[in-house]
Amino acid sequence: MTVRYMEIDDLDQVMEIERDSFSVPWTREGFFTFLTRKDSMFLVAEEKDRILGYCGILMVLDEADVTNVAVRKDRRKEGIGGFLMKSLLLLAQEQGIAVVHLEVRESNEPARRLYERLGFVTDGRRKHYYTDPDEDAVLMSRKE
Repeated sequence: MTVRYMEIDDLDQVMEIERDSFSVPWTREGFFTFLTRKDSMFLVAEEKDRILGYCGILMVLDEADVTNVAVRKDRRKEGIGGFLMKSLLLLAQEQGIAVVHLEVRESNEPARRLYERLGFVTDGRRKHYYTDPDEDAVLMSRKE
């Protein structure tokens, strides 16, 4: 498995994972827009030309927000999400990012445990942030 920067040619496979992972998925156009911005960074994990997962951040000055993290359902619990996030955090740190923020569904215990293992701490909550189903977002951050 290799981790590399996401490319526009990856979007067909990325969109499959996105639609399968989120009740309100991003659009292809949304991904395309972020891939063309200089203040964003998206990575994919790939094995034999198959995208296994992806993650991304938006950067503003010395802070960044994780936009999304997703792994193919048939490849979850293999450490792919952690590998992607560690790679993303290292690259962000190399670009001078000092604080990384994210929000996660309150019920997404596997993701919350992963983020805690990576050094994120809970620092807030957004009531009714998610829809379909309605759910609070847990706000987390990590200082580099």
